Amino acid sequence: MRTAFAALLLLALMTLSPAPAGAADNGEWSVKPADSAITPRTAFQLPAHPGTTLSDRAVVTNTTDGDLTFRLYVADAHNTERDGGLAVRGIDEAQQDVGSWGKPERDVITVPARSAVTVGLTLRIPRDASPGDHVGALVAVDNRVQAGAGSHLGVQRGVGARIYLRVDGPQRPGLAVEDVRFTARTPHLPGTGNSTSTVSYTLRNTGNVKLDPQVSLRVGGVFLGGPTERRLADVPAELLPGQRVRLSESWSAAPFAGWGEVTVTATADSTRASGSDGFLTVPWLLAGALALLSAAGLLVRRKRKAARVAEPAGDE
Repeated sequence: MRTAFAALLLLALMTLSPAPAGAADNGEWSVKPADSAITPRTAFQLPAHPGTTLSDRAVVTNTTDGDLTFRLYVADAHNTERDGGLAVRGIDEAQQDVGSWGKPERDVITVPARSAVTVGLTLRIPRDASPGDHVGALVAVDNRVQAGAGSHLGVQRGVGARIYLRVDGPQRPGLAVEDVRFTARTPHLPGTGNSTSTVSYTLRNTGNVKLDPQVSLRVGGVFLGGPTERRLADVPAELLPGQRVRLSESWSAAPFAGWGEVTVTATADSTRASGSDGFLTVPWLLAGALALLSAAGLLVRRKRKAARVAEPAGDE
C-alpha cells in the first residue's frame, strides 16, 4: 500500500504550477499559506538565518460535501528523474533538509465540509545550514484509502504547498550539461518516411540556488535538414540545487544526411553550460545507391583497362 501511496502523492504534487503562481489544489482540498497583511501568498517564501526559528500559518480548505481528515507533515522537495517536475519525499521516508527542519502545529486535522482550518507551522533552521536555496512543502495527505485504478492496492492522495527558504550566505549559481546524445532517425530517401530524431541530455544544478533554465541546441557541420538552431521546450521550470534530470526531446526537422555536431546549451541567471555530440548519418537507400554507382564506376574502369591491355600491338 505504501508503494501505491507514494506514487499518487508524487502525482498530486506535480500538478502544482511550475512556479508559485497558484495554490496547491486538487479540486477537493487545498493547502496554502495564510494570507499576509499585505498580499495573498501562494507559497511560503522566507529568508532564513542559521540557528533561528521561523513561524508561519497554513490554511487547509475542504471543498467537498463531507468531512475530511488529513495527516500533515513537512517534506523535502526534489526534481523527478522522469521530466524534472517537482515532487516530495513520502511521509514514511527520511527527511534530510526542509522536511527535517519543519513541523506543523498538529499532525492530524479534520476539516469540516466546505470549511477551512488554519494550522501553525514552525521551521527551525540549523546553525550549520548551508547557504542558498532549500525547497520543501507542507503536505496534507487524505486519510482515506481509495482503490487504485487497475490494482488491488489502495492509494492515498496528498497535496502540498511549497516552502522556499533562502539561507544567508554566498549565492553561487552553477549549471552543467552532460552526456548529450543525438539519435538520428533517417528515412529511406530524403523527404520520405519518419525522420523524427531524438536529442537527450542531462541537466545538473551544480550551485546552491534554484534555477529557471533555458535550453537550446545548435547544429554545426555539413548536412541536409534543419534548422540549425532550436529552443528546447521540455525543460523543468525549477531546477533545485544539487539536482540532475535526464531530458529527451523529439526533433522532426533534424539533419537527415551529413556529418557534424549537435551542441546543447543551457543558460540561467549568470551561468551558462554546453555539451555536444557528433553525428554521421546517411539515408540507407541513398548510401546503397552511392555504393552501387561507385561499384559500377569501378567495373567500367576495370573493363576499359582490360580492353587497352587486350589491343594488338601495331605492325613494326
